[in-house]
Amino acid sequence: MLTQIPVGDQPSDIERQIRSLVTDYISKPNCIIMAVSPANVDLANSDSLKLARSVDPQGRRTIGVLTKLDLMDSGTNALDILTGRVYPLKLGFIGVVNRSQQDINSNVPLAEARRAEEEFFRSHLAYRTIAHRCGTKFLAKTLNQVLMSHIRDRLPDMKARLNTLMGQAQQELASFGDVSFMGEQHRGTLILKQMTQFARDFVASIDGTSYDISTKELCGGARVYYIFQDVFGQALNSINPTSNLTVQDIRTAIRNSTGPRPSLFVPEAAFELLIKPQIRLLVPPSLRCVELVYEELMKICHNCTSTELQRFPRLHAQLIEVVSDLLRERLGPTSDYVQSLIDIQAAYINTNHPAFVHESAAIAMRMRDSQQRRTVPEPPRHEISLDSDVSGAPSEDEGGEGEKHPRTLTIHGPGLKHDTPRSKPPAEVREPPHSAPLGVNAQRDSFLNYFFGGPSINEPTGSTMGLPRMQESGRSNPMASRMGLEGSSAAFDMKSLDQHLVTDSVPDDELVLTERERMETELIRQLITSYFNIVRQSIQDLVPKAVMHLLVNFSRETVQNRLVITLYKEELFEQLLHEDEALTRERKRIQSLLAAYREGFNVLSEITFKPVSS
Repeated sequence: MLTQIPVGDQPSDIERQIRSLVTDYISKPNCIIMAVSPANVDLANSDSLKLARSVDPQGRRTIGVLTKLDLMDSGTNALDILTGRVYPLKLGFIGVVNRSQQDINSNVPLAEARRAEEEFFRSHLAYRTIAHRCGTKFLAKTLNQVLMSHIRDRLPDMKARLNTLMGQAQQELASFGDVSFMGEQHRGTLILKQMTQFARDFVASIDGTSYDISTKELCGGARVYYIFQDVFGQALNSINPTSNLTVQDIRTAIRNSTGPRPSLFVPEAAFELLIKPQIRLLVPPSLRCVELVYEELMKICHNCTSTELQRFPRLHAQLIEVVSDLLRERLGPTSDYVQSLIDIQAAYINTNHPAFVHESAAIAMRMRDSQQRRTVPEPPRHEISLDSDVSGAPSEDEGGEGEKHPRTLTIHGPGLKHDTPRSKPPAEVREPPHSAPLGVNAQRDSFLNYFFGGPSINEPTGSTMGLPRMQESGRSNPMASRMGLEGSSAAFDMKSLDQHLVTDSVPDDELVLTERERMETELIRQLITSYFNIVRQSIQDLVPKAVMHLLVNFSRETVQNRLVITLYKEELFEQLLHEDEALTRERKRIQSLLAAYREGFNVLSEITFKPVSS
């Protein structure tokens, strides 16, 4: 029976403590349970059998003991229980009769008490058939046999288990450091050993030769490779070299690069002016690549640890700090060099690059074919050449030599609509191709007609950069008429020039371009894309190489030297080798546990089995 009510100085939770203690022992699979119950109490109320069943529901390692059989009511017996018909147990039930309190007070010898017990079972009408299986003597013999048999069965497993536990304890103890390095005389050696191991782990993680390589996620050098090939490569490929260039930007760059003279070909200066800012679009992803590699190296540094190194938290922190300083020192030069790689590409635009020459030739051929496909035959034109202008006055050239040049009036269609000086310009005027040579007289005539208001087939349909188109009024030029109004020279127009030059941004789909302007902008856009791809490919190859050389390889090659130079100082030994108190206690616990395992193994090895005497 469990003590349920505290008596005397017993604690108030005596029942809980006893129950917890008993349960802790009998729950072990190698334990033999002896459940003792009084025969004069209903078996269903037995606390011992209840506890035994909670840990041994099949009753395989429980032996039942019934006491106080002599105190049962007259006419009752426990024969059914002792024969296993009520509550079956593999080891069975054994009945015993102990000394009464009167026998104890009378100092009745145990031998006499045993004889009285044997006589009780032989003379009892219900128990005499099983008297040979009852009594204290039979109980002791049975327990001895059961225990010896159990030990004999379990002893090999116990010795093997102890061997395993000793091996685990020794391995765990070895993780706290070699015992041979303990002591002040070995402090320098111990610190140097930890530095070397830390540097090896750092390099091994980068090279992918570490012992604890993860199979769940990328780590170490594999993450650096992923940054180079996937992250950095996708960032570069996502850049559209002409997405930020509008048609108006390209047209303005072309016009600004030609000055006051129209160009016969697409100016190279415009191409260089536009390509250099586009090349610098490669700077942000390249610098971000350097930062990502730096962050990965910092993660590798913080993950380089071991159980032995955890004994010395201060040493571990200093190792990480030294390597972090080394990486921070290399971050600046690496970023500067990567920046300089892109600046070098923008400093000299090599239009003679073989890949660019080949690509530009292909682009020119495509543009020529496209131009030919877009060319539509014009309706027949009737040209009337006049030796004088519309008003009948002779036209003079710029030299004032009086040379007369024929003026051309273009008459379209069968209706013969004349383009007079005051007539509205046609909605669309097709320019002759660039390659079409013009004679001297034709060039001079085109320039004069444009400047003085005469019609010309080379005149653009709209204003240029916001400049208003000059209209002629009879024979007088607009400057002369304007001079009469302002009372000044031709410089009067400078007063309002700024407001004409400043134009609002026009969307590309609303911008009206001539055929030549469309051809030039498209050609420039394709050439920018072609050259940008060449530079992008070069940067995608050079930036990872620069990062590996200046940051990764430099760090892995100099990390151990930096650690030794910075931390291998005798005045720092005591501070660096300060052990964590929790780990010190854990090491002592494992040492004591290992000693207990060895002692138990020696005891089991000395056990010899002898036959049990009857």
